[in-house]
Amino acid sequence: MSRRFVLALALATASIAPIPSLAADAQSLLEAPWSAIEREARGQTVYWSAWGGDPAINLYIGWVAERLDERYGLDVVHVKVDDIATTISRIVAERAAGNDDAGNVDLLWINGENFAAMKERDLLFGPFARRLPNFSLTAPDDNPEVLTDFTLPTEGYESPWGKAQLTFYYDAERLETPPRNMSELLSWAREHPGRFTYPLVPDFLGTTFLKQVLLSQVEAPSVLAEPASRHDVDAVMAPLWDYLDALHPHLWRQGRHFPSGGPELKRLMGDGELSLAFTFNPAEPAAAVTDHQLPPSTRSYVLEGGTLGNVHFVAIPFNARHKAGAMVLANFLLSPEAQARKLDIDVWGDPSVLDMRRLEAAEREAFEGDRHPASPPPDALQRVLPEPHPSWVEALEAQWQVRYGDS
Repeated sequence: MSRRFVLALALATASIAPIPSLAADAQSLLEAPWSAIEREARGQTVYWSAWGGDPAINLYIGWVAERLDERYGLDVVHVKVDDIATTISRIVAERAAGNDDAGNVDLLWINGENFAAMKERDLLFGPFARRLPNFSLTAPDDNPEVLTDFTLPTEGYESPWGKAQLTFYYDAERLETPPRNMSELLSWAREHPGRFTYPLVPDFLGTTFLKQVLLSQVEAPSVLAEPASRHDVDAVMAPLWDYLDALHPHLWRQGRHFPSGGPELKRLMGDGELSLAFTFNPAEPAAAVTDHQLPPSTRSYVLEGGTLGNVHFVAIPFNARHKAGAMVLANFLLSPEAQARKLDIDVWGDPSVLDMRRLEAAEREAFEGDRHPASPPPDALQRVLPEPHPSWVEALEAQWQVRYGDS
């Protein structure tokens, strides 16, 4: 039984239980002065469920934990997960069991379909984002992307902490002119069989590639901003499967096997098995060159029509045991110190959600520096395509499994 099916089953089961109201102390927390929230957080242990598949990210979260301990006496425990849907299933089960204020999860790294599922079932605490002093540094009224998650308004139930955009990379000593759109990619793959692939779906990077292809092939991309239930899903997605049917025979291992995720895709590039790959972190190629995982001749770029991009967030479950600590942690993640360190390619390289105009001159200096040769040109990251409505993801992944899951 797939994790996604388990989540769907748990959500359906939970629908028979009444939706709990916020506990009195939780509502008071939303109205309290920030100094009182910090006092309440001192000594708490915040269990943060976040993807644990990248050593650099894990080290960064470890650094965050050290800072929170030093400044607030707050203990941050990184609960490493492979799929946040599993964590959501646990929260659903807690609500069904009547656990309204002593949950085992205090903060989640979340966005997209998982946020949609939690929001639909009222499994989130808030709205808390605008209560965070550092949230104003994102200039939300000027940057609506920090207020929207896969077309859905966050309404303060998520706090942004990083950006992502699909970015392609290649070895310039082996590939002089990379394909600049999906049509050229198919032609290039035919001419260079076995030199390209994408991660196994439902890995998020593999699913992102499917969405990018769909956006390039669908007759009216605007339909993807609406719930899939409003459209003939099979008809809308037919061009995607036509494209993949043509592409798969020319992939690495003839499309019969797929890398497990971004880390394996990067390893295949580093080993020279692939000539072209992609990531959802624009700084990852440069960081990998610095870490000697990719050759110095690595270069990165964005497709000529733009690529998918989004903001990733943290959220607090409705029944988190340590809500004050979770809010203090979410606020620190938005601090100039934490955002600048996260941006450093020697640390992680994850783009900042802060609006530089909101920072003091000394704070901005920490974000400045020479562009690494493996980083995409600065103007490339302005060509961002919006994510489809979350309901399309479920349809994409389900149909991909039927068509190619046993390859």
